[in-house]
Amino acid sequence: MNMEMLKQEQLNNGEAVRVEEAVASIIQRVRQEGDAALKAYLKQFDGVEIEELRVQEDDIQRAISQLPQTMIEDLQFSVERIRAFAEAQRRTLTEFEQEMIPGVYLGQRVIPIETVGAYVPGGRYPLLSSAQMAIIPAKVAGVSNVKVCTPPTKSGEVHPAVLAAAHFSGADEVYRVGGAQAIAALAYGTETIAPVHKITGPGNLYVTEAKRQVHGQVGIDLLAGPSEVLVIADQFANPVYVASDLLAQAEHDVNARVALVTTDRDLGVAVLQEIEEQLKTLPTAVTARASWEKWGQVFLADSLEEAIAIVNEWAPEHLHVQTINAYDIKEQFINYGSLFLGDLSSVVYADKVCGTNHILPTRAAAKYTGGVWVGTFLKVVTYQQIKPEGVNVLAPHCVRQSNQEGLIGHLRSANVRWSGMLDLEVKS
Repeated sequence: MNMEMLKQEQLNNGEAVRVEEAVASIIQRVRQEGDAALKAYLKQFDGVEIEELRVQEDDIQRAISQLPQTMIEDLQFSVERIRAFAEAQRRTLTEFEQEMIPGVYLGQRVIPIETVGAYVPGGRYPLLSSAQMAIIPAKVAGVSNVKVCTPPTKSGEVHPAVLAAAHFSGADEVYRVGGAQAIAALAYGTETIAPVHKITGPGNLYVTEAKRQVHGQVGIDLLAGPSEVLVIADQFANPVYVASDLLAQAEHDVNARVALVTTDRDLGVAVLQEIEEQLKTLPTAVTARASWEKWGQVFLADSLEEAIAIVNEWAPEHLHVQTINAYDIKEQFINYGSLFLGDLSSVVYADKVCGTNHILPTRAAAKYTGGVWVGTFLKVVTYQQIKPEGVNVLAPHCVRQSNQEGLIGHLRSANVRWSGMLDLEVKS
């Protein structure tokens, strides 16, 4: 594929931050020192001294009482939307039992994970939606205990809006601790924080690396990198919309990846110009410009088919189709975290309020996985019950196959239950 580039990302392989050893050291210290390590890291990284790690219910209610009523209403609106979609997803997962052959009953159960840790990032602004996206599907799934870890502000308290978002979403416990040390505490436990069975939620490079290192001790949702959006657009697209969509994701992080694939040169040029215009008045322009200049890409495709091919290879976190026939071609896209059809379907609606989950695969992981959903917090497990007539059907096949594989313990376990036992064993 020889596609023309109107703008290319500016790669610098020397910029990679090596965090593996630092994170390993943090995890080891938390395992050894527990709460003392968490408090030491709070002082070192967050600049606060905290005696009590857990946020008490009275403090949560006091924080909520400080918030404007409009903010509470907005939080409750988004909670309702996210919960409704998660409930719809849950209804697609069913239990069943079926007699597959006479005397052989096979079934499927759907069981919630018992306890989950939800990481809610800190940073320049409170990420209210991240709390909702991590907590709500877990509670809809039936998780009995969801613990939230989130960094405190410089005052040593959790931002009131984050506490409200966690509370309305159904969090059972909230702890004022962030970073890799929070992931370590959720995975291995401390005197205050009991270990969980699975960890969910986005975070920075250190949080993501910590999730990678504790995976196996606990489950994780996915290893999410910086935000990504790829817009595919034709000559009918609105360059103002496209530019705003690219910058909306670029303002997340200086390492956010944003791209446009278009079949129309004039549209591509117009978007480049519009981005410069919008950056002039964007309050987050410093971050957005850094992301755009470093990672931004504009591809000029010869045809819609070529554009679709590059999209499926890119496998973006967010894929926004702004073509005249967006809905009609949706089946041709196979690698993406979440799909947005039509120019009115802004990615930011899903980021915040429409109901789908925004914790999505990045770095081409959409080629093999989807994002967080209610099923992330459910175990689909099987069971079987074999009755005498089933044994008579299964046993001879099992006995002979076990014999062929030299697994005599298997052979005997099958044979001893069968009325027509075979005198058959591999001789050493």
